[in-house]
This record gives sequence, structure tokens and C-alpha cells, in this order.
Amino acid sequence: MFNIKKRDKVIVLSGKDKGKKGEVLDVFPKESRVIVSKINFVKRHTKPTPRDPGGIREKEAPIAVSKVMLVCPKCDQAFRPKFDKLSDGKKVRACRKCGEVIV
Repeated sequence: MFNIKKRDKVIVLSGKDKGKKGEVLDVFPKESRVIVSKINFVKRHTKPTPRDPGGIREKEAPIAVSKVMLVCPKCDQAFRPKFDKLSDGKKVRACRKCGEVIV
């Protein structure tokens, strides 16, 4: 089970994009990887098609989930989430530092 889900704000812990923040676009649990917006750009050479002129395109590549950490929307710090249960029994993630619930 991952602590990170789509549309979460994360910070990169290591690599060429260390310290950058972005939003998770996609999660690949089987490969333990995530795609983060504007992080880990790679160049891909594409052939021309009837609809696309081709050329060199830049896009985000997957990054290991161990290299990213959640960022709290309230205190804006990286944190490991704790799991709390609400009064209705629903399990939610919460910031260990300020107690903010992450939906």
C-alpha cells in the first residue's frame, strides 16, 4: 500500500530534481513508481504521423516512490502520514506535525 495517491503534493528527496515540489499525476503500484508534474523530464524522439509533425518531445518520466515524500497543505513541510480513523470509521491520512487531515 502506498501513502501517495493521485493529486497529492510531493517533494523530491534525491536525484537531479532534489527539493522540487509537484503534483502526482499517476501512480504505478506494481513498479513502485509515480509520475510527478514538471519533475524528471526526459526527451523522446517521435516519428512524424499524419496528425503529429514529430520531433523531440519532453515529457515526465516515472520516478521511484521512495524518492518522493508527501507535503502537508497546511504547514507546507514534508511528512510521513499517520493513519487516523474518523468518527464514522473512515480511515484517513493525517500530518504528524500539525494534525491536518489529507483527503
